[in-house]
Amino acid sequence: MAQRRMFSNRITDSAKFLKMPLSSQALYFHLGLHADDDGVVEAFSVMRQTGAVEDDLRILVAKNFVNVLNDDLVAYITDWNENNRIRADRKVDSIYKDLLLEILPNIELTEPKPRADTGKVTGRPMDNQWTGNGPHRLGKDRLGKDNKDSHHSTKPNYDPSSQPYKIASHLLTRIKQRQSDFKEPNLQKWANDIRLAHERDHRDYEKLDWLVDWSQDNSFWQANILSAGKLRKQYDTLMGQAERDRPTNVAPQTREDWFG
Repeated sequence: MAQRRMFSNRITDSAKFLKMPLSSQALYFHLGLHADDDGVVEAFSVMRQTGAVEDDLRILVAKNFVNVLNDDLVAYITDWNENNRIRADRKVDSIYKDLLLEILPNIELTEPKPRADTGKVTGRPMDNQWTGNGPHRLGKDRLGKDNKDSHHSTKPNYDPSSQPYKIASHLLTRIKQRQSDFKEPNLQKWANDIRLAHERDHRDYEKLDWLVDWSQDNSFWQANILSAGKLRKQYDTLMGQAERDRPTNVAPQTREDWFG
């Protein structure tokens, strides 16, 4: 495991992060420090070492900072790729890689690449790595290049029968009912936004699909929700307004009494 890890200020300075109890914030940092190069960590052992309790972990899960992968509390740090940019020739695959991909099949992982000095994929080279021009140092230019190389080149490919694609297509259909000349979007990207809303934000697919109709029937929101990304971003606001607009003297006629 690496001896150094980084944390993004965009994550740790956010209101969502700072509103958590200090014990949950501390657990997040300890999990990040102990995570492998894919962002996977055995949360149970870290909690035993640090004196954290399961409620601290539950809060991190509820706030979508962590995904628990199995009953042994093996966990994935959701914003791992933002916190850490690992060089492909230093990357060591997680021993839980298969489990991670089974639970989060569309996650982007850095693929190990051969070392420049040996040509072998052996994981992490020595820190004082020498090049033809002297010791290798990670500067801004190098970080940008390695980050570009380290990501999967394969884009998500959603089947039209998948839930994310069907919801994205539903949104496009509703928009085109009002705007027949609406520019054809990239439905794969829209489907990916729906999938992220479900997996990272823990939004129910059925509620997302319901909000498509609600937003497109609303005179204000139909002009603002013109992409799946907007639907994901405005989810809380939309649900809040939908609940406020819910009739109190008429029996609801939507799915499961407005999700109640």
